[in-house]
Amino acid sequence: MSVMVARKKVVRKWEKLPGRNTFCCDGRIMMARQKGIFYLTLFLILGTCALFFAFECRYLAVQLSPAIPVFAAVLFLFAMATLLRTSFSDPGVIPRALPDEAAFIEMEIEATNGTVPQGQRPPPRIKNFQINNQIVKLKYCYTCKIFRPPRASHCSICDNCVERFDHHCPWVGNCVGKRNYRYFYLFILSLSLLTIYIFTFNIVYVALKSLKIGFLNTLKETPGTYPSMSLTVLTVLEVLICFFTLWSVVGLTGFHTFLVALNQTTNEDIKGSWTGKNRVQNPYSHGNIVKNCCEVLCGPLPPSVLDRRGILQQEESTAQEGSCLRGPGTQEPPATQGPGQAQEAHSVFSLQVPAPSVSDTEMPEEKQQTPGELPVPSLDAGRAEH
Repeated sequence: MSVMVARKKVVRKWEKLPGRNTFCCDGRIMMARQKGIFYLTLFLILGTCALFFAFECRYLAVQLSPAIPVFAAVLFLFAMATLLRTSFSDPGVIPRALPDEAAFIEMEIEATNGTVPQGQRPPPRIKNFQINNQIVKLKYCYTCKIFRPPRASHCSICDNCVERFDHHCPWVGNCVGKRNYRYFYLFILSLSLLTIYIFTFNIVYVALKSLKIGFLNTLKETPGTYPSMSLTVLTVLEVLICFFTLWSVVGLTGFHTFLVALNQTTNEDIKGSWTGKNRVQNPYSHGNIVKNCCEVLCGPLPPSVLDRRGILQQEESTAQEGSCLRGPGTQEPPATQGPGQAQEAHSVFSLQVPAPSVSDTEMPEEKQQTPGELPVPSLDAGRAEH
């Protein structure tokens, strides 16, 4: 005879979250699934800085000032810290509606729009919301089954609605939204300064070497650890990486500085939400550059609403075999159970199977029991037991 025993398995909420995200460290790290370009970003930053610290910094610290490698190290650490903070954090993902919530929203929409005749296109699902005497439309997300908050948008790559959605950045391997935009801005700002710094001192290094031993001799100079490769070839490689990175990163920093000053997002700028034909005024702008910068970069950071490390309890049924051939007077010794196990056993065997309450005299003749006879389980009881 087999007995079904339920055991509780601890499952974190991040394991059941919808969307196309990856989680590490038991849900503490959240990223997009496409992380190839993020690894390229790490390789370029770490590789360029490693060459700079290994070769140019030692010479410049002796010839010019020991503060040169110190300041470069500060910029490098700050850029890496903000990059990892941007990449590994929740950008502001909005949870999807539960089935009951989605059904309630559908009922509200049907009550508002009425019955749509067959063959006609239903009206758009929007709600009007007023912010600073300006009407803002809240759009319905058919994937998340919610009306998105103001400035939120659905990311097609991560398949999530993100609050104050700016854009999805493959270079950091994550969406950029309300909870990590300030770190993204600080990352590109510090990376721009680091790129300019390395680019400038690479040129200074070649110039100082050329003044001492000549430019041609500088090109032929080789480091002791790499006799087959010219030291200046490595310097030229750093200069090329910094040169092409300089235009893109510095230009991106200038663009986002402009957006921060206006309290505007990249998504709103691309769609022309506040600069279109209607010339609608941006309701989120304070009309002051300092106030806009303080709100975006120094305002309070809202907590994550996902609760990624919350616990979900699921029951796993396991079969255990036990002997049922016992005499009428034998009793099974009670097993020591904790309060949690007793509650589980009660939840398994307290199946609500409707059965009529009849006495032994009212039972059919073949189902009546005599004293000393073993009880024969019925078909319904066997089904309920399994």
